Formats: sequence, structure tokens, C-alpha cells
Amino acid sequence: MLSRRCATEIHVPIDGRGDRAERVYRHLRDAVLDGRLRRGERLPATRELAARLGVSRSTVSTAYERLTAEGYLAARVGSGTFVALPAGIAAPVSGAPASRGAAGAALPAPRWRGLDDPLWSEPRPIAYDFSVGSPDPALFPHDAWRRSVAAALRGPALRRAHYADPSGLERLRVGIARHVGLARSVATTADEVVVTSGAQQAFDLLGRTLVQPGDTVAVEDPGYPPVRQLLELLGARVVPVPVDEHGLRVDLLPAARLVYVTPSHQFPLGGVLSLQRRTALLDWARAHDAVVIEDDYDSEFRFGARALDPVQRLDGDGRVVYVGTFSKSMLPGLRLGFIVAPPSLVPALRSAKRLTDWHNDVVTQTAMASLLDSGAFAAHVRRASRVYEERHALIGREAAALLAGRLEAVPSVAGLHLALTPDAGVPFDSVRVAEAAAIAGVAVQPIPRFAVTAGSEGLLLGFGAIAAEDIPDGTRLLAEAVGRTHPG
Repeated sequence: MLSRRCATEIHVPIDGRGDRAERVYRHLRDAVLDGRLRRGERLPATRELAARLGVSRSTVSTAYERLTAEGYLAARVGSGTFVALPAGIAAPVSGAPASRGAAGAALPAPRWRGLDDPLWSEPRPIAYDFSVGSPDPALFPHDAWRRSVAAALRGPALRRAHYADPSGLERLRVGIARHVGLARSVATTADEVVVTSGAQQAFDLLGRTLVQPGDTVAVEDPGYPPVRQLLELLGARVVPVPVDEHGLRVDLLPAARLVYVTPSHQFPLGGVLSLQRRTALLDWARAHDAVVIEDDYDSEFRFGARALDPVQRLDGDGRVVYVGTFSKSMLPGLRLGFIVAPPSLVPALRSAKRLTDWHNDVVTQTAMASLLDSGAFAAHVRRASRVYEERHALIGREAAALLAGRLEAVPSVAGLHLALTPDAGVPFDSVRVAEAAAIAGVAVQPIPRFAVTAGSEGLLLGFGAIAAEDIPDGTRLLAEAVGRTHPG
């Protein structure tokens, strides 16, 4: 049996009439059964707990004796009283309190009820993980990150008793401005950068500062569902706009307050918005007094072709907001993203960030700034790019060999996934194929999951979470799943 101290204070509701020893007994027994008190945990001495609860020592002693007799507690002379479990009762898996029974009278606003998560799948045993948007944790620069975090903990960040700047630490904003200026030709300064908890918070801040209920906004279709859902929850009228192999069909944009676009690596199909369409997009924004949200989510990993200048670089009116993230280049768990905004938007974004969570964790910000300053982040991106480029090419070759006549890879020169679409005129049920593949231990995502309108078919194969040596076998099993669902 472990002999650890109780991890938390114990509160027992004993107000009112009735047997107090019985109340202490029942509360402690329930805490043992639902896992709040864990096997091997040491309880306070009877005198100590009695003083905390404001009851007599005999009240607590009576409860302890009964729990010990029933096997819930075990007393060790000279050591104390510890949590045990009666024979035949399994230890709880979770430490969460037991349900109160009632479903609850408090209900969310109607727009929040039944909201699904298109990016989440029912977990199954997976041997070959082609999930989208997941970087390889084995490539994370663990040593450099540990050194940076250790230095941040020794520095002044945690010795101040004040909240930090909602826009983010100045050192990190300077590093981000320099990085995107050099690596992506984004025209900015540190004063135009707002650090966020990942790209999703960036979209939330932008939505709340730019959109009013009833405003029309445009999104790509197929596109990134969380942005569409967010804008709908803010009361906007969301209009899906088709995409093709060259990205957003700018000629089909409606009159709108803003448009969300992924020009460098269209999500999910992978096309690159041409220079002509980028120019047309800016003309459209000028004509409709609209804002363009440019999501550059994973173009740090490029394979071969030179990147076009971001739309933000071409913008002479201050209408484009550039959103970046470290979730793909580092790890999603760090929750680090950023907005590069025109000066006219920065005060409102800063206020929205302050009212949301005040600011990001200063240790993580300081550590990321150190990686940017030292060049360790740039070196990491170069190393990871070589690995991802190999996987990108391998998936393309395997798909061409095993899925020819069924699916064809959409040309892509960046990012962490490849889209496969059916050949023209070939019937294809993407959802059915993805389900069959999952049964075989292969995780892929069907393109219809990301579309608003019907008609988009195909599969997404991510290569961040799968090793190169597993790609051939995973693609073979996928091809077999396609064959089973679409024989002939």
C-alpha cells in the first residue's frame, strides 16, 4: 500500500440537524468509491480533521472506526489511517466526483446545443495514423525547449506580482514579427502582433471585434469547420464559397463583412491561391469595405516551389489580418498563436484578449521567444521540413501506385497533409471508406466532413503523426478498404 499524504483538504457538509458521525462516514465512503480519495492516500489524524470541521474528535473517530471495519480505511500503528478498498470493489478509474443524478435544469443557449466537432472521430485501435493537423512529437526540439523553459523559470517573469501585457510579451512579439517578416515576407512590427492561445483564439478575438449579429461573412467550402461554427455562434450569416485546385473562387464571393481564407495551403484540398486571385481578393475587399482573415496555418513546411507573397504583403489598405500558429511547427499543446493586424484593429484585439484570459502563460512565451532569438526555432523548422518532405513524397508515390483509377492526389507543395480526390466520373463514398479503413486500423479523414454543401468527396492523409516506414503498409490497407467498399 502506498503511504502518500492526502492530496487535498477534506470538507464535509455537516450543517443542520442529524448524526454528524454518520455524515462524516457517508462523505468519506463516497469519496473513496468515486475516486476523490485514492487507494493508499493518508487521511488527516482524527484530532486534525475534527479541528478542521469544528466537531468533536469522537465524531471523527466513530466515522473512521466504521470505515475501517468495512474495509474502506486501514489503520497502521505509528503511521496513520490510509484509504483501502473492500474486497471485490475495483479502484475507480477517475477521480471525478459521482454524478448528482439530475441532468440539470440549467441549459445552454439554443445555438450551443448539439454542436458537433467535425475534427474529432470516435477512438478506435489505430496502427496507421494519417490524422490531419498533427505534427510529429518526436521532432519537437525537446532539449532546446527544456533549456528555454528552465531559463524562463530562473528569470524575472515569475518574480513579478503583476499581470502581463494582453498583447503578449514584447520580446516574443518582436521575435514573431522578425520571424514572419523573414520567413513569410509579412510586413509588420511588434506593435501589430497580438499573441493568442493558438489560432482558434485568434479567430475568436477577430470574430468578436469585427462581426455583429446579422453580418454576412464568407468562408471556403470545403474549409476549416471551427471557424465556420464560431462565426455562426457569433450570429453571422455564413456563406460557403466554393474552392478549386487554385483555392477560393474569388469571383463567387458575395457582399460581406469579412472573408476567411487559407491562400498558402487551402484547407483541406491543398491548392495555392494564385497571384491573380489574391489581387482580385483585395479588389473585392476594397469594393465591399471588407476584412480578409488570412490563415497561414502550416506553410512553414514547404516542399520545392517558392512561396507566393502572403495576401497581407500585397495589402495597401490595411484590410488583411494575418493569423499564424506554432501548433503545427511545434506542438498544439503549447497553445501559441498570433495575429498580425492593421494598427486600427490592435486596441480592440488587445481589449478582447484581456477580457478573455488576460494573457498567455509568461513562461511559455519567454521560452518561445528564446527559441526565436537564438535561431533554434528556425533550425528546428529546417530539420522537420526535410522529414515531412520525405513523407509527403512517399505518400504521393504510394497513393499513385495503389489507388490509381480510384483516387488522385491534389498537387500540394506545403503543409502536413495531402488530399486525395476521386477521378472524374468515379462514384466514391468517402465516409464509408474512412469507416472501413478505421476498422482495419487506419485513420483517415473524409473530405465531406469539412464541406457545407454536398458534392465534395475524397480523403485527407496527414503525415505528421505517422513514421515514413509505416506509410506503405498504411496506404496498402487503405487501398484494400477502398476495394472492399467500391468493388469492381
